Amino acid sequence: MFYAKLVKEFYMNLRIVSSPHEEFALSLTTKGQRIFLDARILASILHIPHTGIYIFEYKKWPEAEGYHPNNILSILYPNDPNIHPNMALCTNKLSVDHHLLHHLIVHQPLPTGGGYAKLSRMQAFLMWCIISKIEFCYPLLMLHTMVRAFTQKKSVLAFGCILTKIFRYHEVRLEGEIGTKLNKEDTYNKSVTPQIRVYFMLKANFGESVHYVVVKPIIL
Repeated sequence: MFYAKLVKEFYMNLRIVSSPHEEFALSLTTKGQRIFLDARILASILHIPHTGIYIFEYKKWPEAEGYHPNNILSILYPNDPNIHPNMALCTNKLSVDHHLLHHLIVHQPLPTGGGYAKLSRMQAFLMWCIISKIEFCYPLLMLHTMVRAFTQKKSVLAFGCILTKIFRYHEVRLEGEIGTKLNKEDTYNKSVTPQIRVYFMLKANFGESVHYVVVKPIIL
């Protein structure tokens, strides 16, 4: 269940309240209730870890110990010797499994608009983390994704159902609000094709919140 009006209000009022040398944190007021979020609080709300790689980049390649862009490019494009980190990356040459993994990332850990044709550097980095079983701080990623939503002109107001959990945690009154339920056909579950095994990789890495992934049909 999510509340479209409150989701819009959340992003309209959201502000960064931490300094560059402090732990990243956001704050806003919704229906008279102050909401404060950092990685620890968000992890507690969603019952997921807040440990792991603590990094986020909009445009640059993320830098992490043991990681180089060529690591993931060689996995995603094994038959393309001309691929290199400075190129614009597309998804049309990905394998079925990697295409599906990207599809899930676009909808859950790193929601974006604009379709599935392009592969961003941050998306590629997340794919490397999942494939290599490297723990990533998902709550921090969510916070930065929220910031991007209210700073970009064309963006996705992400995490609607997760915001409902945040509202309840901060005792925002939901009485009288019009809620929208997700349909079964809008979510992945255990009965979906064998190729959905990457879903369980995501669940293992990001916890129960992966159940809120909203998808559109994909041609495999």
